[in-house]
Amino acid sequence: MCGIAGFISLNNSITEAQLRQATQLIQHRGPDAEGFYFSDDNSVGLAHRRLSILDLSAAANQPMLSADARYCIVFNGEVYNFNELKKQLKDKGASLKTSSDTEVIVELFAQKGPACFAEMNGMFAFAIYDNKEKIVTLCRDHVGIKPLFFYADGSNFIFASELKVIKQLAGKKLSVNKKAIPYFLHLGFIPEPLTIYNNTHKFPAAHFLQIKSEVKSFSDVVKETTAFWQLKDTIQPAIISDEATAKKQLNNLLFDAVEKQLISDVPIGTFLSGGVDSSLVTAISARVCGSAAIKTFSIAIDNGKYNESKFARQVAAHLHTEHHEFIVKEKEVLELVDTLLPAYDEPFADTSAFPTMMVSRLAKQHVTVALSGDGGDELFHGYGTYEWAKRLSNPLMPLIKGPLHLASKMMGNKYQRAGNLFDNNGQHLRTHIFSQEQYYFKENELEHLLVHPNFNFDAINALPDTARQLSAAEQQSFWDFNHYLKDDLLVKVDRASMQYALESRVPLLDYRLVEFAYNLAPELKIKNGCMKYLLKEVLYDYVPKEIFNRPKWGFSIPLVKWLKTDLKYLLDKYTSVEIIQKHQVVNAAVVQKMKAQYLSGTDYLFNRLWLIIVLHWWLEENNG
Repeated sequence: MCGIAGFISLNNSITEAQLRQATQLIQHRGPDAEGFYFSDDNSVGLAHRRLSILDLSAAANQPMLSADARYCIVFNGEVYNFNELKKQLKDKGASLKTSSDTEVIVELFAQKGPACFAEMNGMFAFAIYDNKEKIVTLCRDHVGIKPLFFYADGSNFIFASELKVIKQLAGKKLSVNKKAIPYFLHLGFIPEPLTIYNNTHKFPAAHFLQIKSEVKSFSDVVKETTAFWQLKDTIQPAIISDEATAKKQLNNLLFDAVEKQLISDVPIGTFLSGGVDSSLVTAISARVCGSAAIKTFSIAIDNGKYNESKFARQVAAHLHTEHHEFIVKEKEVLELVDTLLPAYDEPFADTSAFPTMMVSRLAKQHVTVALSGDGGDELFHGYGTYEWAKRLSNPLMPLIKGPLHLASKMMGNKYQRAGNLFDNNGQHLRTHIFSQEQYYFKENELEHLLVHPNFNFDAINALPDTARQLSAAEQQSFWDFNHYLKDDLLVKVDRASMQYALESRVPLLDYRLVEFAYNLAPELKIKNGCMKYLLKEVLYDYVPKEIFNRPKWGFSIPLVKWLKTDLKYLLDKYTSVEIIQKHQVVNAAVVQKMKAQYLSGTDYLFNRLWLIIVLHWWLEENNG
């Protein structure tokens, strides 16, 4: 796990000194070593910050040259099947000098070019410079686990693991991308390929891009990425419907994925919330390595409603892991505000980043790598959104949703919030369901909220054609995989963990498990009302079912209370008429009315107000 950056500058307007200075901004991603490479004419620069995980020797530092010195790589992530790929190389006569996966990638690329990308199983973002053909190749993993951003204008192309590097190198050329703001207010994150800046993009997952350093302009380079894997193409006409067969396949895939991701030359552990996904990853890790070799980490805010540490404790006790439980005071989490908001570089509203950052900071005291259970809910239908997708796609729904929405307005907070799900004209159902499950702004609310309501959510709601017609729940899950998982959940974990130089791995998102899940019968995902049915059936072979007979809480903070108490200073400042009118993005009168309703007891509005706070905090800090 590391941080990478680099540039191609046609007019040498970006200097070696500037890249060296900008790379200091991502020192937290790689505190163990740094390295740089510059082409003979200084038109190409590559930078690397290293967090040493495999082959801790200096020989594995980056940038790394291929054996023939033609190719130079900077790489962030892990390729878990590198030993298998290494055997391929050795069978063809290659002589490798390190035990790192970095060397395997660059030598495989030297042999096969971009054709090798689909063979890699892992999480990765890398750049390879061919100093003979003067070509820079960028690539990002199948799922989009590792971050990669790029900026392109007429004369400069810049890439980096975090936006802060691009911001420093591009300087005054960056301007706020107003088109991204409606997405943020509707979803709580900014989806690929957009970022908060113009001419700056999130590099698409499962794609690569090759750029000649001698082109005339980089302005159209965003259109030139090529896919090496597409989930839609892996969905088969026939589904896996036999439960015994499916369970055996799932178990085998899980063991292979976890075993591959336990490879490390530094201490390793797992995040253990006590929920299904993290417990399953931990149980298999203990089987693979032995219980004594696995350190587990759980966290709870010292608040009864949000404290599930006892369930994590029960799982750890059953598996006999070395368990570390952190009970933190609310004050300790609140103190993270000034660290958390800048860590994401652009508006980002997922408040579960607070406890994720806290558990990462504490886990780093004991390990350098931690496995998490991210991905299980999206792949095996663990969210209520999938049931809502089924309900709202019912042919009778247009006849009853209006009356249901009106009735909800006369009821309490819980029913008013749920009633918003019925307030939809039938279009853009996927983003509507997501936004209302998160308590964010509906499309019709954005029409009144935004000063310039110019947005269109057609593209982000569209799904590609597949060989099999997906059910409504599967379609919602497919949307989550393409957007929520990649641009929210994985972003949250990456920034929160790398803030403290902790590598987080996600075995449930091995691309083979992803393909399996989307070819699994929906009846084996939700059966007799039991969500994640098949995943749970595998888990219960290793951990007693009784531990999990409880409602799903999730990883959250009491924001609804804090915005009226400890964080009210943020509410007062960033929803003030003065600041809102200064930036002219949202309507101050609409915000003031909403704030008054919230303070008078309409609690479900708290997340809408959090969106306004985060957006205007970012604008004040970056565009003030």
